Amino acid sequence: MTCRALAVALLAALPAAAQEPAKTYDVETKTDLAYRDGDGADPVKHKLDLYLPKDAKDYPVLFFIHGGAWTMGSKNDLGLYAALGKALAKQGIGVVSINYRLSPKVQHPGHVEDVAAAFAWVHANVGKYGASTDKLFVCGHSAGGHLCALLATDETYLKKHNLDLKAIKGAIPISGVFFLAGNFMPNVFGKDADVRKNAQPAAHVKAGLPPFLILYADGDLKGCDRTPAEGFCKLLKEKAVEAEAREFKDSNHFLILLHACRPDEAVFAAVRDFVVKHAK
Repeated sequence: MTCRALAVALLAALPAAAQEPAKTYDVETKTDLAYRDGDGADPVKHKLDLYLPKDAKDYPVLFFIHGGAWTMGSKNDLGLYAALGKALAKQGIGVVSINYRLSPKVQHPGHVEDVAAAFAWVHANVGKYGASTDKLFVCGHSAGGHLCALLATDETYLKKHNLDLKAIKGAIPISGVFFLAGNFMPNVFGKDADVRKNAQPAAHVKAGLPPFLILYADGDLKGCDRTPAEGFCKLLKEKAVEAEAREFKDSNHFLILLHACRPDEAVFAAVRDFVVKHAK
């Protein structure tokens, strides 16, 4: 084989990404858009931010829900979610970062009702910015991971907005809560046994759910760590739902979120690659 032929063969064997740099985009940011107005609208908590790849068309969108034990937190926390939004948008994935009402102002299901309302707004409006409404993914960290998983398993909340689970292309709970043990956080979930049961994503696992990528850290908080994450993944697989649980080493409940916002980290790559794969 000649040197030229060998070079051609080696080049052909390289991944496409190695042959030419992936296209990057400028980022268009729109902040504090109201997803609910009128009577009962909260001037702060019923708002969301958009991070969009400028001039892109038919791109996927990651709908992100912040954590904070259902009692604290914001889409503006430490600039983390803005960093995630801008990093993914540069790579052609739009990001929505939302606020929602917190306890004690509301109890379950107030939080997930807000999440569903925000998702419905995105479904109705994000196409105006060039995104594809057929490529919407839900993601969240900690309490946001719980709300992400609940939205993607219990169709009740989307049905109120004339949507169903087909509107969700995939779900990525990060260090989420899938089971509610004992009298866990009655200030958030109340004390009624049926209400608490229905607040568990695990209680709604059935065939036909969207694909799941479940991420957790080796040093995660109890209740968000390996046992519940792998247990929830097992329930999904038993119903023939495409699901994968991935543990990240040398990490914890907070580092895994930080790493999800950094393009050079494996957590970020896992989120991006899942979206790219299922958006095809």
